[in-house]
Amino acid sequence: MAPDRTGQAEAFDAIGRQYDAAFPHKEGQIAAGTRLAQVLPPHSRVLDVGCGTGMPTAAAFVAAGHRVTGVDMSGGMLELARENVPEAEFHQLDVAELRAEGPGGLGHFDAITCFFTLLMLPRKEIPYALGTLHTLLRPGGLLALSMVEADLDDAEIPFLGHPIRVSGYVRDDLRQIVGEAGFDVTGEDSYAYAPASTDAPPEYQLFLNCQRA
Repeated sequence: MAPDRTGQAEAFDAIGRQYDAAFPHKEGQIAAGTRLAQVLPPHSRVLDVGCGTGMPTAAAFVAAGHRVTGVDMSGGMLELARENVPEAEFHQLDVAELRAEGPGGLGHFDAITCFFTLLMLPRKEIPYALGTLHTLLRPGGLLALSMVEADLDDAEIPFLGHPIRVSGYVRDDLRQIVGEAGFDVTGEDSYAYAPASTDAPPEYQLFLNCQRA
């Protein structure tokens, strides 16, 4: 059974179209997605976990000729994703509900993108979520993962006018939990980024290129 993240989902439902306006560039996300899309064989199956509005990630993989499934806990975000990327398939699911087999199973994927999705979970749930992503990947499958670098566990912060709860890791700890979940980290990038609509100081975003071991 998925944890109750109603408050988180409602915050993103309310944020809606503000999200892409507040984060107009997403350089790290675009670079990581482009790198992954280019190394995959044609027509690969890609799962976008926490797909949001579908921009830019799901749209970029569709444009590159891949078959995209997006999942998100926010029904409002998924409405926008279906408008923005009608060629993709979208499901309203919490990361804890994801599975390859059985009722509601999504099957296996050649690659997964998970950009800033795990930061919405308490730390105690993140290893399980990474293990779930591992089971959804085919052997040798690729994972593009990002998190904000911060020593936080389920802390409430204001986000575009709404309270949300977030977690983070310093980079060495993030590498460790990713490795313990069965992934080899094959590359890493970091970016300083601040939302366009706030005066907040820059956050440091970590992007890991991973492969199912």
